[in-house]
Amino acid sequence: MNSPMLILASASPRRADLLRQLGLEFQVMPSDIPELQGGALSPGEVAQINAYRKARAISKKYPDAVTLGVDTVVAADNQIFGKPAAMTEAEQTLLALQGRTHQVVTGVCLIHLRDHRQKIFFEQTDVTFRPLALKQIRHYLSQTNPLDKAGGYGIQDQGGALVETISGSFTNVMGLPLERFQAEWAAFAEPATMA
Repeated sequence: MNSPMLILASASPRRADLLRQLGLEFQVMPSDIPELQGGALSPGEVAQINAYRKARAISKKYPDAVTLGVDTVVAADNQIFGKPAAMTEAEQTLLALQGRTHQVVTGVCLIHLRDHRQKIFFEQTDVTFRPLALKQIRHYLSQTNPLDKAGGYGIQDQGGALVETISGSFTNVMGLPLERFQAEWAAFAEPATMA
């Protein structure tokens, strides 16, 4: 039996690449729901709410499919750093993170609307940046586009030059914790194949 069609409610090419590594067939249909930025919520709550809202918006259009919503936030001392709106903001974010440990938190939501089923979880990875001079940060920003990445950097886009250590899931820092997702997907897809 085949599992139901999977829709990735994200325009992130990195997430699509990660899903392909699992051998899953899916369609990409980005959600245009505005993302929450934090307020009194924890980074895990923000990421999960955003993931849910993205998945829910697409699942309403395709109730027979399983929709995957994902949101990644970067946080240090509970301050959330979203996607920078401009290069100057990306520069300020990387300056704030240099020489420190921050958390990369990815919220994941699977929804099958027709079956009234959903699963929401988050994964957290600690990332420690090297001490960085402004010149190093500007060089990094000249080599990549930071505006579509939480925290203004991509670990897979020469971000290794910024990073000293990673504690936790590397793919979580890329935007989808593959190890956890694979286990959750197997459990979520199982009831649909038993029907």
